[in-house]
Amino acid sequence: MTGERDLAALLKGMKPEMMDGTFVFCTLAPGVSTPATISPMLTFREREGITLVIRHEEAEAAGLSHAFASRLITLTVHSALDAVGFLAAITARLAEAGISVNAVSAFHHDHLFVPVDRADEAMALLRELGGTGDQ
Repeated sequence: MTGERDLAALLKGMKPEMMDGTFVFCTLAPGVSTPATISPMLTFREREGITLVIRHEEAEAAGLSHAFASRLITLTVHSALDAVGFLAAITARLAEAGISVNAVSAFHHDHLFVPVDRADEAMALLRELGGTGDQ
């Protein structure tokens, strides 16, 4: 299944959807196992340790320190992993509005973690950028 590469088509078809809940970023030291009680949305291994993106309530219940309370916005268009300029256009627009974003590209879609208190504004800007107004 091939993803979309055309920037205009990607922007028009991105149809952002915001997932329920608040997500946070946690880190585990090298060699520390992920607690069995959590189900990470994202796991990424770095030299310094393992980054987990999990629901806020899971971090609290597991006693994990965390940062960047965020909402998850999924861009539902199937973007190709080698598409050029899609995330650049999106992150530039959010940056113009002073909204930070942690972007993650997965096989089918791109996902944006934006600050909880700016999530609705980010959704409005994404809809505007995609030409869908405030649907």
